[in-house]
Amino acid sequence: MNASKCGASGEGPPGKRPAEEYRGVEQGPIRPPSEAESLLLRVTRNCPWNKCEFCPVYKGARFSRRPLEHVLADIDAIAAFIRRFQRVASESGRISQADLRREFADLGDDDTAAFSVAWNWYARGMRSVFLQDANSLIMKPADLVRVLGRLREHFPDIERITTYARSQTITKISDVEMRELAFAGLNRIHVGFESGSDTVLALVKKGATKAQHIEAGRRVVRAGIELSAYYMPGLGGVELWPENARETADLMNQVNPHFIRLRSLAIPDQVPLAERVRLGSFTKAGDVTVAREVLLFIESLEGITSTVKSDHILNLFQDLEGSLPVDKERLLAIPRAFLALSPEQQRLYQIGRRHGLFAGPADMDDPERVEYAERLSRRLAVSEDNVDDIVDRLTQQFI
Repeated sequence: MNASKCGASGEGPPGKRPAEEYRGVEQGPIRPPSEAESLLLRVTRNCPWNKCEFCPVYKGARFSRRPLEHVLADIDAIAAFIRRFQRVASESGRISQADLRREFADLGDDDTAAFSVAWNWYARGMRSVFLQDANSLIMKPADLVRVLGRLREHFPDIERITTYARSQTITKISDVEMRELAFAGLNRIHVGFESGSDTVLALVKKGATKAQHIEAGRRVVRAGIELSAYYMPGLGGVELWPENARETADLMNQVNPHFIRLRSLAIPDQVPLAERVRLGSFTKAGDVTVAREVLLFIESLEGITSTVKSDHILNLFQDLEGSLPVDKERLLAIPRAFLALSPEQQRLYQIGRRHGLFAGPADMDDPERVEYAERLSRRLAVSEDNVDDIVDRLTQQFI
């Protein structure tokens, strides 16, 4: 769902903003792939920074904090529907569409969003919760503790509560407050490091430095909260890919996050970085260069125990997954296998990957998949000169 209800109503004293009217359960636009089965609970709207030149998600949208009472009301409304689902299930052992129609015949328009969110989560087992939008830790820690407490009160069996956060925000939260959040039930924080190169971070207006990333990452880990740290291959372009790889690996080595997640750069037309590409001040790296960068990045990871994940369709190697240090050689073998392919085979893999045929170079051993990729390549008239442009167009559908 992508409903955004940011209106306000009511009268207030002169000089004060009017109280915002509660308009029901809200859902933000995105969540990590690992949170596909999570309850999405919106505690803030959009992104307070919103200047990253590669990110299209919140451009043109105003950031706001939802009132604490509204977030708690969302939780209460969802919990009320969950209890009704559980009651129906306890009577029949399951819930049929007929059961739903009978039980919720009186469902009003104002309850539709809460019903839908509750039902989707109930059907997925109610194991995890993801707090939206881009930077939930910008809430006052005491307010966030109340949100976490209300979730645990209604749903004591949930296994995980997670959120996005920015490094700059985390550095302003004390160690004591971070431990309080952990004690209240915050299990995992997703942080978009993107790069460890200060040159690259400044280039794309990330709004954080390598030092801030290190401080924020260590603070999360010290609190006993899992850290999911994101790395963006390609963010340095053709000019800075070695620096992007080495400096980001050094960042990860200093933090030792629980998870390192790859999110390869894609440049939709509406982001500021696209204009820089058109003007020639940024040269996007093709897949072969990105493979070299990923290889150098993994080679440069030392002395850490992170789990590497490549769980996004934009990534060139979806099967790049393993735990360090034991799986390092297996991880290295994947980009090496792609780079060892002939240029023609590399192009087949690129096209097949963007059509979901290949998760990794090992899938090139399947003759049927390769034959299908060949047919696609002929249909698209793929050549050495146009393959990267074609891949860019294909990836637009996944952004």
